[in-house]
Amino acid sequence: MTARELDAAGITDPLLRDAYAHCRRLNARHGKTYFLATRLLPVERRPAVHALYGFARRADDLVDDPGPGRSTADRARALDALQRCLEEGLRGGETTEPVVRALAHTAAVYGIDHRHFTDFMASMRSDLTVTDYPTYEDLRRYVHGSAAVMGLEMLPVLGTVVPQEEAAPHAAALGIAFQLTNFLRDVGEDLDRGRIYLPADLLAAHGVDRALLRWSRDTGHRDPRITAAMVAAADLTHGVYREAEPGLALLDPVSRPCIRTAFVLYRAILDAVRDDGYAVLHRRSVVSRSRRAATACSGLARVAAARFAARRPAARRAGAPHRPQEETS
Repeated sequence: MTARELDAAGITDPLLRDAYAHCRRLNARHGKTYFLATRLLPVERRPAVHALYGFARRADDLVDDPGPGRSTADRARALDALQRCLEEGLRGGETTEPVVRALAHTAAVYGIDHRHFTDFMASMRSDLTVTDYPTYEDLRRYVHGSAAVMGLEMLPVLGTVVPQEEAAPHAAALGIAFQLTNFLRDVGEDLDRGRIYLPADLLAAHGVDRALLRWSRDTGHRDPRITAAMVAAADLTHGVYREAEPGLALLDPVSRPCIRTAFVLYRAILDAVRDDGYAVLHRRSVVSRSRRAATACSGLARVAAARFAARRPAARRAGAPHRPQEETS
């Protein structure tokens, strides 16, 4: 499948093909939900998505999975090195970093604004030192770089039926909604890394603080205050999905099944969290395989319909002009 994608995208250089294949593996290993949705895109657009998400996974791994014994200073140096590679690659220079090679090529092909990558790296760097966010507005500034820009980077690849600036706010909101979903699902894992991504004022409104979260995580005991705070976080996230949803209709019709599938599957994580009783400190909620399969099948049906609709105008142009039958009296 990788060779077919690369051939369809016109990527022939062996080093570049290897770089895209590397990004695809990263996306498949770390981003199962989005990787599944990406399979619904036209084959020639998939490598670009793998490049964008492969680079993001690489940077995220440097922060969250740096290897044994690596200090904050070590991780900062690794991010600095990746930043230098990124800047050189975007200028058209040579780089040995495969994710940068693929990303720079994708950015050039699709005309992606380089500021999005700069903002992303700034948020990754903040993860080295920032451990919580006092308010939702504080968190929004972080997720602009870590998530909103991902939606903005994707727009040129997906295509739109309106000017991109009209679709941009919805694309940014969708990236934020996906990340807020991950924050709620991964509260326990993030707490083990010393971070809390739920806004402190939201938690405090329900009598929750870091100490209570740590107690619950360590002892396995539930507390109704924590449950109430998680419900509030889910409600907040549902609101961002509502901001994002109108943007689905603004995408190129052949791209809509991919993003709608991702939309449905990510939002279904919130349903799984609810069905688990908001026990996110104690277990990771997952969407069932049957629901994932049903959503993917629905997406495939939409892909077929969109491609059929795209072929009909071409077929009409190729044949005789269509004329309505004259009425007879």
